[in-house]
This record gives sequence, structure tokens and C-alpha cells, in this order.
Amino acid sequence: MTKKQRTLEVIERLKKEYPDAGCTLDYDQAWKLLVSVRLAAQCTDARVNVVVEELYQVFPDVNALAEASVEEIEKIVRPCGLGKSKARDINACMKKIRDEHGGKVPDSFDKLLALPGVGRKSANLIMGDVFGRPAIVTDTHCIRLVNRMGLVDGIKEPAKVEKELWKLVPPKEGSDFCHRLVEHGRAVCTARTRPGCDRCCLQDICKKTGV
Repeated sequence: MTKKQRTLEVIERLKKEYPDAGCTLDYDQAWKLLVSVRLAAQCTDARVNVVVEELYQVFPDVNALAEASVEEIEKIVRPCGLGKSKARDINACMKKIRDEHGGKVPDSFDKLLALPGVGRKSANLIMGDVFGRPAIVTDTHCIRLVNRMGLVDGIKEPAKVEKELWKLVPPKEGSDFCHRLVEHGRAVCTARTRPGCDRCCLQDICKKTGV
């Protein structure tokens, strides 16, 4: 089985296993997803979803966050960890969106990357989930799983994993595929030494356990 064949089969099986997989960060506007994904670094999505409720009560829009002090934002987002740097990035990001993009999150990958605190993972998430563009989000689950499955070979750097997956994953499947990898990584293919291979829908084709 080639890597391409294995990838396409993995995509189809995960579709059946997790038909409704999607982003687990709560948001109803693009700027809110930008805020949440920054807060999610080294923090659970569940905690972020709780923290942003209070954040948006105090600062309900881009302008409010842009005009807030870093200290005011940090006071609320501290439970997510790395409060000062996250607050600083959120404030600077909202200022740039307000001042350079008319208050709207840009729909260009390069312009997203130019926003403070936005890396390739965040930019891909926005492009895929908000704008419906081809995207591959290489988070820790994605990197762990695609290495175990044999879709990439011992590559840990997110940008390099993303580059390899673009060769294998059909563009229209990328965003949903990555969401399903997160679901599978949490439920079955965990980061533990002994993941749940015995109950995995990919057991017979995964390089770790199958062909």
C-alpha cells in the first residue's frame, strides 16, 4: 500500500468513525476563533471556551479588545496559562485587524500570518473553518498520528509535516481530516505509550500495527 493509498483509506474510515467532527473551540465570528486559538496554546479547548465567555462579556468586539490594556486582558485570560504573552498578542492582533483590515479578519493566508501571535497552524484553521479554503492544521494530534500511521516518516516539525501532507491529502479534505485526527487522537490513538490500537478502525492499515 502506497502512502497515497493509505492516506485516502484513512480519510474514508475516519469519515465513517467521526462524521460530525469539527472545531471544538466555540466561536461565531472569525476574530473570536483567532482569539481562542491563541489562548489554546498549551491549554485545553474546554478551558478556553469557559474563559472566553467572560472575555467577550467585558470586551464584546474587535475594537474593545484593541482599546483594552494588556493588563485588563491578562487578568481574564490568565487561567489559560502564559497570560501576559497571550494577552499582548491578542491586543496587538485586534489593533492590526482594526487599523489595517477595517475590523475584519483577512481571508489571505499571508495576511493572517502577518497578524501578531498567528502561526501556520492558526492561519490554516481560520482558512479552513471560517473561509472554507483548503487547509491542513498540524497540531500535536495530527503530527503524532500521521507519523504512527506511516503517512510521514519521523517528521516532527509542523511546517514540514504540513508540506508532506499536502502531497497526500486532497485539498477539499484537509480541514475536516485534521479535525478527525484530533477526535481520533483524543479517543483512541492517544499520546500514551500504549494507545488503543485494539479498538482502532485503522488497525489493519496503520504502519504501527498493520501493513
